[in-house]
Amino acid sequence: MDHRNRLKEVQKIVVKIGTSSLTYPSGRLNLNNMELIVRQIANLHNSGKEVVLVSSGAVSAGIGELGLTSKPRTIPERQAVAAVGQSFLMQVYNRLFLQYGIITAQILLTRDDMSERRRYLNARNTLLMLTKEYHALPIINENDTVATEELQLRFGDNDTLAALVAGLIGADLLILLSDISGLYTGDPRKDKTATLIREVRDLSPAIWAAAGEAGTVRGTGGMITKLEAARIATRSGIMMVLASSADGDILNRILSGEEVGTIFLPNHDTLVQRERWIAFAGQPQGAVIIDPGAVTALLVGKKSLLPSGVIGVKGKFGVGDLIRVLDPTEKEIARGLSNFTAEEIDKIKGANTVNLPTLLGYKTFDEVIHRDNLVCLE
Repeated sequence: MDHRNRLKEVQKIVVKIGTSSLTYPSGRLNLNNMELIVRQIANLHNSGKEVVLVSSGAVSAGIGELGLTSKPRTIPERQAVAAVGQSFLMQVYNRLFLQYGIITAQILLTRDDMSERRRYLNARNTLLMLTKEYHALPIINENDTVATEELQLRFGDNDTLAALVAGLIGADLLILLSDISGLYTGDPRKDKTATLIREVRDLSPAIWAAAGEAGTVRGTGGMITKLEAARIATRSGIMMVLASSADGDILNRILSGEEVGTIFLPNHDTLVQRERWIAFAGQPQGAVIIDPGAVTALLVGKKSLLPSGVIGVKGKFGVGDLIRVLDPTEKEIARGLSNFTAEEIDKIKGANTVNLPTLLGYKTFDEVIHRDNLVCLE
């Protein structure tokens, strides 16, 4: 089946809409744009599709509602503005969706909610209950008001959050709607020869180079964050389409298989639910550096990480914590759950497994990270 034709069969969809598509340059919400987007999503929802909306715009809407002339600079200011904006944003969404008989549910998430495994699973259960049992439409945004680092180390104008949510619920398709028509060979605002890339099968260095640094004044996400979202989605076995929200029928056109926007195709080496959390959602607490032989054993041999291959330790972490695995140049090649504390690994690095009881004074695991708890990122 043609890749675009596969879009006709999708059932579970995550739609992300960016700040620049929801607001005027002043920061006030663009109600005309919101009505167009809501109408399209309502049509999908009422046709039997399971739809989750990831919506940016809280800070920008707050700026408009408070009559501010510039973005707030301090974290308390930003969080206060986000609180005002999020309230108004949901009021508008509720009113618009109720016209189509759709009940909405607000879900605010932080990076910590996705990083902590139990909370991650709780979020998944809540979303599935809302969509499958109550047929409600979840509207997700970052919880800018309570997170201390959220507005500085954020998901990326919700691009990354949308991809994580898509993986969380096992979506068939992720759609990123923005003020751009897709991925181009260059920045179309600066390069008149730039052409639209219709299909991406592999996130090669050339594709990352094409992304450049295209961003918007009102949003925080640029093309790089959209490729990060594509990396997460495609590795999770999920198709992703990047398209312009300016087209009032864009969602229907995408799901009809039309060649609009850029489609990113899933990686053949897809990750299951638990692996997705290890690779993308969990927050690493430290790292180990491994030698070239161990790199080959992990990436080619698909082996567990043994103490003999470890040459260094970074940070402080405990048993069961998620850690990064770095090659000798300190490039991240994998992530996994550690069987040892950082202090223990420092004692046994480079050692043969038979010597571990002597080095530690007690019998323990043979592997630093077992293969079942390891995800290669290469």
